[in-house]
Amino acid sequence: MATTALPIVQGTDPSRCVLDAFRTAIAKRVADALPPLTVEQVYAGVDYGKKGVDFTVALPRFRLPGKVDELAKKVLDNFQPDEWVEAVVHDKAFLHFTCATSGLTRLVLDQVHALTNDTPEPEYGSNTTGRGKRIVIEYSSPNIAKSFHVGHLRSTIIGAFLANLYKASGWEVISMNYLGDWGTQFGLIAVGFEKYGSREALEQDAIKHLFDVYVKVNADADKDPAVKVEAAAFFKRMEDGDEDALKDWRVWRDLSIRKYEGEYARLNVHFDVYTGESRVSKESMDNALAQLDEMGLIEDEEGAKRVNLEKYKLGKAVVRKKDGTSIYLTRDIGGAIERYEKYKFDKMIYVVSSQQDMHLSQFFKVLKLMGYEWADHLEHVNYGLVLGMSTRKGTVVFLDQIIREATSVMHEHMKGNEDKYSSIEDPEATSQEIGITGIKIQDMAAKRINNYTFNWDRMLSFEGDTGPYLQYAHVRLCSISRKNPELFPLPPRSQIDTTLLVEPAARDIVFLLGSYPDVVKVALRTHEPSGVVTFAFRLSHAISAAWETVIVKGEADIEKARARMWMYLCARDVLGAAMRLLSITPLERM
Repeated sequence: MATTALPIVQGTDPSRCVLDAFRTAIAKRVADALPPLTVEQVYAGVDYGKKGVDFTVALPRFRLPGKVDELAKKVLDNFQPDEWVEAVVHDKAFLHFTCATSGLTRLVLDQVHALTNDTPEPEYGSNTTGRGKRIVIEYSSPNIAKSFHVGHLRSTIIGAFLANLYKASGWEVISMNYLGDWGTQFGLIAVGFEKYGSREALEQDAIKHLFDVYVKVNADADKDPAVKVEAAAFFKRMEDGDEDALKDWRVWRDLSIRKYEGEYARLNVHFDVYTGESRVSKESMDNALAQLDEMGLIEDEEGAKRVNLEKYKLGKAVVRKKDGTSIYLTRDIGGAIERYEKYKFDKMIYVVSSQQDMHLSQFFKVLKLMGYEWADHLEHVNYGLVLGMSTRKGTVVFLDQIIREATSVMHEHMKGNEDKYSSIEDPEATSQEIGITGIKIQDMAAKRINNYTFNWDRMLSFEGDTGPYLQYAHVRLCSISRKNPELFPLPPRSQIDTTLLVEPAARDIVFLLGSYPDVVKVALRTHEPSGVVTFAFRLSHAISAAWETVIVKGEADIEKARARMWMYLCARDVLGAAMRLLSITPLERM
């Protein structure tokens, strides 16, 4: 197909993102017309255009001598359409380029097909930028003995997305769940368990029972300060390794993890490592404190030990309490040192809410002051709060309740269409997946740093940009092959005539498919799931807009019908890839 040789631009990979080749062709044209610009310099300025424009180059960014109109004229005077670019238009400070449609369609669909169907695992959208690198991503991190609260949901959803994203970019990923399984609250629970605990209730639902105990003993502690003193003393025994004090705690931890694993499985989330604050060795923490002391970084304040970070505008960070027990920061420091020694990571990400910005800043700064070079490779990916999140009855919300309620609403909705409902193998599982998709998409639709208000009606709607709508778009693409069995098997892709895909709506779909690898790369740079969500909806809208004009069923020309079918199947594969990147399981029926 393509005959014009293109230069190689560092950082591009046309074998995985064919639009890299089109951008290179545009860059070469501009560089040839406007020396001394290089292809690399121009390539950096070839941006996606607004609606109706494939790519745009802003001429002023190159700071060349001469007026913009004169520079644009030089590019236009040299222009001849070829297999890469069919048109260029000058508009004020910009040059707008249109890719050659026939070449674009052929190359994009070929690449989507090859990297989805001709590889052991679907690879379209993936890249190799992280090859040979290892990343540890710590996310979710709920407190044992407490139900999986919606507050942990954002960390879980964003963290699972980042784990998928880094894997898709060639990194070796270690997904880590750092449980809140240590601290004075466990002394409090231990005191409460002696008074309110039940072995039978513990076996039935450990997390619910321990949470009930925690609520009751907290109420006691509010009335009687002696309860807190007793709890602190109990935790001191735990820290000192008293077996009697640790025995019940171990049972609580194991039962809690078992319960959490079920919750994560429903969310389509998997962890390589379950660790926790309790797993950080006393030796690591003691060594870190001794090192800080030797460096003159520790101040003693009424028996507590602090690191003074005021000159960095980070206040004073407590690293040991008055009673000699550890605190979050001490455990985080010891834990990070142990992780580097064990994994020798190239990067470690902590997915923690923006409420903890100060804590993470102090934590990273202390490690830098201690002289650890790898501290520069620690990153805090933060996020805003979920507001107004309660069940429809207005009670405090745990994830299990949210999922059950969303599943129930979706199940009732599905029952409204008896024919479709009877064709679904497992309606309960399907309705749960739609409900979870609604939860996840509402969470990831806006920039992660923003707070968002949880909205039941919007989350579960099939109208607008919602999770159920996205699943419906994928199901519709899957149904097209079921409804047109006479077109199968499709001929080999080399024999499908893509020049028959002439409709503007078809071109819109193809161009979006071609842009998906770039969507992944941008997400890797920004750590924003919202860009992938936006892409999935743009593709869904483009497909919806094409249904009436780019028809398959009822198309008399069988070659045209096959070309359209192939395009829709490629769109199904790319939409499915975007959904899986977001840790959503694409459905085939609903």
